[in-house]
Amino acid sequence: MVRLSIDGRELEAPDNCSILQAFQHAGHTLVEGVGCLGQGVCGSCRVMVRRSGEQEVKTLLACETLIEDGMQVAFIDYFSSQTRHTYRMEELGDSWHALRTLADVFPEAAHCRHCSGCDRACPKGLEVQQGVNLAVAGKLADAGHVFDECVMCNLCSLACPEHIRPNHLGLFVRRMSASQSLRPANLIRRLQQIDSGEMTIDFDAPGARPPR
Repeated sequence: MVRLSIDGRELEAPDNCSILQAFQHAGHTLVEGVGCLGQGVCGSCRVMVRRSGEQEVKTLLACETLIEDGMQVAFIDYFSSQTRHTYRMEELGDSWHALRTLADVFPEAAHCRHCSGCDRACPKGLEVQQGVNLAVAGKLADAGHVFDECVMCNLCSLACPEHIRPNHLGLFVRRMSASQSLRPANLIRRLQQIDSGEMTIDFDAPGARPPR
């Protein structure tokens, strides 16, 4: 058993538990901000963590971080920035205007201070600053790949002094790239096979029903 503190509550849990599982194991009820349990959105289980013997506080995800003895944990409330970037994908035009469109929707992106605050805040360890800089430089496909594992926790937006909202920039770049690219032919063919009944889905096959 591992002893730790979550939101000021001392508790015990098996050492193979995530922070989220440990909180439940101790009998506490999760009532909001837990995307993987059917509530909130992915990225809502973000926490601040201080490990025993360390001074540094890190931002991590409670769903994928294993507990350690003496760990101190505090959940961070989910927030949405007041500044919003609005756009409609069907109105973006063709790829000739992609860079101008990006500059119009996210003008703050060109003002990145290269402070690396977004990188330090990211619980997934993504190179967020590099993704922003690649987008501004016009390397949209490369920028999109940087954000492939982004869970939209908004911590990089909180850390950014220029209010760039890097995670939303990354999502925009990925959406724009996908909307102006050919869909994979094998995926289109497979979807057609499912629609026509040529291929059926075995819901009893191993892995077909993910655990709840």
